[in-house]
Amino acid sequence: MRLQDKQIIALVDEEFEDLELWYPIYRAREEGATVRLVGPEKGKTYIGKYGVPATAELSFDEANSANYDGILVPGGWAPDKLRRYSKVLQLVKEMHADRKPIGQICHAGWVLISAKILQGVRVTSTPGIRDDMENAGAIWFDEAVVVDGHIVSARRPPDLPPYAKAFCDQLAQK
Repeated sequence: MRLQDKQIIALVDEEFEDLELWYPIYRAREEGATVRLVGPEKGKTYIGKYGVPATAELSFDEANSANYDGILVPGGWAPDKLRRYSKVLQLVKEMHADRKPIGQICHAGWVLISAKILQGVRVTSTPGIRDDMENAGAIWFDEAVVVDGHIVSARRPPDLPPYAKAFCDQLAQK
């Protein structure tokens, strides 16, 4: 239970990639972390690409980065929506400034791009957004997981086991 006192935000919006949201949440919870689902509207149930529901416990406006130790950004089509919310970008920027773990997988890199925090950062993502990541100044690798300081990135669902472990390892070190 090495994450017993850790508080994490997991962002959610329509068409998140089901496994990319839930797998790291369950992994962190198994280690004792408290994970709160945060979405555009508190109490609303969002549906993943494959039909798995996720109900937001807090709205973006209710989330305060000072109260959390890390943030998880799922992939799927949700990141294209998430990056349009100024509060989401603010949360990511504040977590970045405080060097708190930021987990991003697959298309989640779009949120970090819009937050403008990838200049010179070593990352991975789905190859489909490699150009976007590099155009934002990131140094892209085709590897299952890339950890650069507090930013933990992964490509896609087959990479979930090492990704979730690496994210939890970063949280445990804080």
